[in-house]
Amino acid sequence: MTSTENLSFEEALKELEAIVEKLERGEVSLDDAVSAYERGAMLKKMCQDRLDEARLKVDKIRAQKASSAIEGTTPFDAE
Repeated sequence: MTSTENLSFEEALKELEAIVEKLERGEVSLDDAVSAYERGAMLKKMCQDRLDEARLKVDKIRAQKASSAIEGTTPFDAE
């Protein structure tokens, strides 16, 4: 079983899809199915972590953009 550290998100997702397909077809022994399930769980966690990171980055970009729009305005003078 290789590490997930060096996989891109797309590679991990492709491998995860292949594992799911293989398990759904029932083409593996019980021991191999358990190993495949473990690998799939690792890949799923890695993909979820990367999606969460991306979401945080997008949220940060949106917050900065909204903040700069507010900073560039002038206060309304009610007098």
